[in-house]
Amino acid sequence: MGKSSIPIKYGVAIAAGLIAYFLILSLFGLHVNPIYSLFNSVIMAYGMYEAIKHYRLEKGNKFKYQKGFMASLLTGFNATIIFTIFFGFYATEFNPDFLNQLITMWITDYSTNIGIVLFVVAIMGFATSLVLTLAYMQLFKDSWNTKEGKKHTF
Repeated sequence: MGKSSIPIKYGVAIAAGLIAYFLILSLFGLHVNPIYSLFNSVIMAYGMYEAIKHYRLEKGNKFKYQKGFMASLLTGFNATIIFTIFFGFYATEFNPDFLNQLITMWITDYSTNIGIVLFVVAIMGFATSLVLTLAYMQLFKDSWNTKEGKKHTF
């Protein structure tokens, strides 16, 4: 596998899961209720966990914290970028009335447009990716409670 194949492969898979979940919600008219976006973090969490697990298995003893961190973070960022692009197309092309349904109060009071909504979607995805990466790397990093690790203490 190539140097960046895991973040791309798993990022696309996560984005596909997020898009499928969003479209399933839209079938029932639930996609306009932001509370259902909480399940997006579950999809991201599972996909990023699998990505970092696969990366660690692929690297074996050569697994480095920094490289694992970047692989996990890039996986989340790739998924976020793909989903944000889909969300932009959905809100502007496929269902132009979507924003009116999603943020009825904000459109009149705060003059919210598609750019702000896409910015918020992207920031939420990037923040979720960073937090999950920091949490997962605690699970996958090498312990310093070994003979080799004790060489690195003060």
